[in-house]
Amino acid sequence: MDSKAEILPVPPSDGGGELRSVIVQACHEAGGWLPFDRFMALALYTPGLGYYANGLVKFGALPLSGSDFVTAPELSPWFGRTLGRQVGQALQATGTDEVWEFGAGSGALAEQVLTQLQADGVPWRRYTIVDLSGVLRQRQQQRLAAWGDRVQWASALPGRLEGVVLGNEVLDAMPVQLLKRSGGVWYERGVAIRPATHGRPEELVWADRPTPLRPPADVPGAHDYLTEIHPQAEAFIRTLADHWRRGAAFFIDYGFPETEYYHPQRHMGTLMCHRLHRSDADPLADVGLKDITAHVNFTGVALAAQEAGLQVMGYTSQGRFLLNAGLLELAAQAPMAERAGLARLVHEHEMGELFKVLALAPMASAEGWLPMGFARGDRTHTL
Repeated sequence: MDSKAEILPVPPSDGGGELRSVIVQACHEAGGWLPFDRFMALALYTPGLGYYANGLVKFGALPLSGSDFVTAPELSPWFGRTLGRQVGQALQATGTDEVWEFGAGSGALAEQVLTQLQADGVPWRRYTIVDLSGVLRQRQQQRLAAWGDRVQWASALPGRLEGVVLGNEVLDAMPVQLLKRSGGVWYERGVAIRPATHGRPEELVWADRPTPLRPPADVPGAHDYLTEIHPQAEAFIRTLADHWRRGAAFFIDYGFPETEYYHPQRHMGTLMCHRLHRSDADPLADVGLKDITAHVNFTGVALAAQEAGLQVMGYTSQGRFLLNAGLLELAAQAPMAERAGLARLVHEHEMGELFKVLALAPMASAEGWLPMGFARGDRTHTL
C-alpha cells in the first residue's frame, strides 16, 4: 500500500465469507491497496460468489420474499409493455429486427417487451440478452422458455450489431472510482487491509491516497467532498459504439446531469448498498450479500456517446417518458391490482423523477424520426 495512504475507520464486517477472502487476497497481491472500482467488481461479479453471481434472491416487491430491491419491471408489468411500444417504433424506424438487452435481471422486462411487440404485430427476429451472471441467466431462460430459440444469450458483442439496445438499471451497477477532497487535497479512495490483532481477523478498511484524478466538473468550495467518477460506464458506451451500426438504445437508470451530480451540496456522493429493501452506505460490510450501486452521470454517458460517433436522441424523466409512450392508455383496461404500481413509476416523489431515460443511436439511424418517449418534456439541453 502507498505509504501516504490514510487509513479510515469503518465498522467491522460480519459477512463476506469466502468472497471476503478472495478480496483480501486480491488486496495483498495488489500491494495492500485496491481502487474501489476493482473492489466493487469483485464484490458484485466474482464467479459464484459475487452479489450478482451467487444464488441469493435479488428482485422482488417485498423483503419477505428474501429480495433486496424492486425494479420497475417487477413493480408493474406495464413498465415493460410501455417500453415495448417504444421498442416497436424504434425497430420500424431504424429498419432492424433484433433487440439486445444488457443486464436482464429476472427476465421480467424481456417478457413484457416481447408481449407488447406481439400484441402490436411488430416483426422481430431475435432477442439477445447479455448478462454476466450465470445464475440470473438460468432464471431468465426458465422465464422466457415460451419464446423458444428466438431468445438467445451472448457473453460478448458481435463484430457488427444492428438492433434496438435496452439497459434498465445496468449503468448504475458498473464499478465506479471514488474521489475524496479533504483539506483541499484530492485523494482516490480504495480498500486496504487492517492486520489481524488479538485474535481478530484481517479487516477490510477504507484507505485514501493522493491522486491526479478529478471529477469532470469543478466542485466549488473548499469543504470536504466525496464523489464518484464513471470510467467503466463510459467505456461500455464507447465499446458499444465500436460494434453498433443501426438501431436505437434506451438506457433507464437513476442519476443526474453533471451540474446536479457534482453539486457542492452533494458532498457525500451517491454510493449506496441495498439489502432486504433497506439501504446503507457501507459496501465493506457483508460483501457479496448486498447490492452496491451509484447514480449515473448522464452527461458523462452522453459525451462518451457523442465522442464515439453516436447521436443523443433524447433525455427525460422516466415518468415523462412512460406517459409519452402511452402508459395510461395501455394500462387503462388492466385489473386494479396491476394498476396499483403505476403511480410509483411516474410520480415525481417516486421513480418518475429520480429515474431518467437516455436514448442514443448511430448516426445512420438518427435522422427522420423522434422516439415517442421524448415527444414532450425532452431535457437534452440540460446535459
